[in-house]
Amino acid sequence: MNDRLTLYHGDSSELLKNIPDNQIDFILTDPPYNLGPYSTGNMKFGWRSDINNDLAEWDGKFDPADYKDEFLRILKPSGNLFSFCSYNMLGRWHEVFDPLFDTFQYFIWHKTNPVPKFRKAGFLNSCEMIVCMWNKGHTWNFGKQSEMHNHFECPICMGLERVKEPKHPTQKPLKLLKYLIGIASNENNLVLDPFMGVGSTGVAAMELNRRFIGIELDKEYFKAAQKRLKID
Repeated sequence: MNDRLTLYHGDSSELLKNIPDNQIDFILTDPPYNLGPYSTGNMKFGWRSDINNDLAEWDGKFDPADYKDEFLRILKPSGNLFSFCSYNMLGRWHEVFDPLFDTFQYFIWHKTNPVPKFRKAGFLNSCEMIVCMWNKGHTWNFGKQSEMHNHFECPICMGLERVKEPKHPTQKPLKLLKYLIGIASNENNLVLDPFMGVGSTGVAAMELNRRFIGIELDKEYFKAAQKRLKID
């Protein structure tokens, strides 16, 4: 822990209560998608790595409503709330948060290198949604009109950026996270990720001269985040 970077290991539904009112400038997070019931099982190949359709044990029962009170309490009036979500959760996010914010929009991350469809049945899963919420007077760094479309293209994590051990199945690329942080916050603002995973939001925030609070329940992911963010 230092004055610019704080990491907590534990359940964010409890640890968020330790954050004072109106402290957070930007909540950027990637909670569970609740895709377990839709899984078709993992696919194994002899010539490439397995395709992980089952994701992980933590991808279970998540309800945005369980976090709305704490998110509203800790977020500054000028703050923004962005959360990755899947198609099956978009309606729930809208139901819970649209009445609470002046604006509720969605943003699309288009993955330029999605997992192939080896069975050639259906579309490639090349897009992920991000729900975005704010009130009047929110922080916003609007660029050129041509730069402010509600989508962004970049590859999934590869090479040195991908944490190999433990491998997080939904690790997000720094290029995307830095793009979002740059638009929705300013230097020295405080960014929060209550589902931190291996710490990618924190890495992006620190590289852009923001402050960061991260919370992660899984012990191995938390250790990986500590290592990436150089915290003992």
